[in-house]
Amino acid sequence: MTPPPDNLPNANPKLSPEVALELLQLLRRKEGNWIDWGRACQQLQKSGYGAQTIFEETGIEPIQQNLTIVAAQVYESLEKSGASEAVKSYFAGPKSDILYELRVLSQDRRLPAAQLAMEKKLDVDEAHAVAKALQAFYRLVRKPEEFTDHPGDAVAYQYWKLAREKKDLQERSRAIALGLKFAHSPSARSQIETLLSDFTVVPTRKAPLLPIYRLEGDEELPRIVPVVGSLPLTRADLEAVPPVDARDPFRVVQVSGSGSFVAIPGWSVVVKAQDLVAIVTVAERLPESSLAKSEPVVVAIDRQVRQWNPNSYFLVERSGQLDIQWFDEDPEIPLLGQAILILPPKKVFDENANRELWLIDE
Repeated sequence: MTPPPDNLPNANPKLSPEVALELLQLLRRKEGNWIDWGRACQQLQKSGYGAQTIFEETGIEPIQQNLTIVAAQVYESLEKSGASEAVKSYFAGPKSDILYELRVLSQDRRLPAAQLAMEKKLDVDEAHAVAKALQAFYRLVRKPEEFTDHPGDAVAYQYWKLAREKKDLQERSRAIALGLKFAHSPSARSQIETLLSDFTVVPTRKAPLLPIYRLEGDEELPRIVPVVGSLPLTRADLEAVPPVDARDPFRVVQVSGSGSFVAIPGWSVVVKAQDLVAIVTVAERLPESSLAKSEPVVVAIDRQVRQWNPNSYFLVERSGQLDIQWFDEDPEIPLLGQAILILPPKKVFDENANRELWLIDE
């Protein structure tokens, strides 16, 4: 048996090794019901056990662990919403897959949906369709007067809408039957029954595809860098800028107070930098620059790198002001950071051509 992991940053201090072993034993012997298993898997994962480790110890596959954990959380939300004993007893049976489908609903919508699932004895595919229909109904800006907020009416509305779109009589009849199955209020039922004699096809405009673009390379995801300011600057200015903590997967930066920031492409040298800040200056302030003297540049400084090497430029303080220098040997003055990147602006050969699209067409 795998011993409980030690020194994990996300370990749950409330879970002792003895308790962890008891939970693994519970899962291995399938003691209790699926709710107990979901809670046990969640406790173990929070204590540092990986899903693969739990699988090796208990035989419960990672995908099943996730299903039971989420379903158990939905079950707990039903308890907090005041579910009756009949509802709790019904879903305590082998109904974890049904509750898993209801995870997409807000907590206040789950109990009515669960009651509907119990009343209609829905299977997992029907529960999936119901959850999707409820989501669509509750997003409506203007809800039809004939259909109430009851989950049965909400689902019935989606089938009423679907039936009106169908030209094929068999498909139309099936949608009407499903609408009548779920309709709760007399007004909703009456509205659906009108389709039995009204065969008008009412096409609806389909929603467009979401404009999804996936980032492919690291360079497409820039690094947000705090700007110290424009030269001349002092060492105090440099040290006053706090490091930026970017959270993956989108490198989100949380900013408090005032400050300026610049986005630098995610080139490897930028991604590897540990404590990056930016200084704005002009090329003539740089040593050995091949750029035009008046051209503005952003200098990226890694404040963490203060060990001299002959192949890099460093930020130093001279006469109370910051300066970028190269040293052929280890200097006797403190190094404040390594200049890892000099970034001039993008060259635009003809700005007017960019604004006049007809020139590009020619």
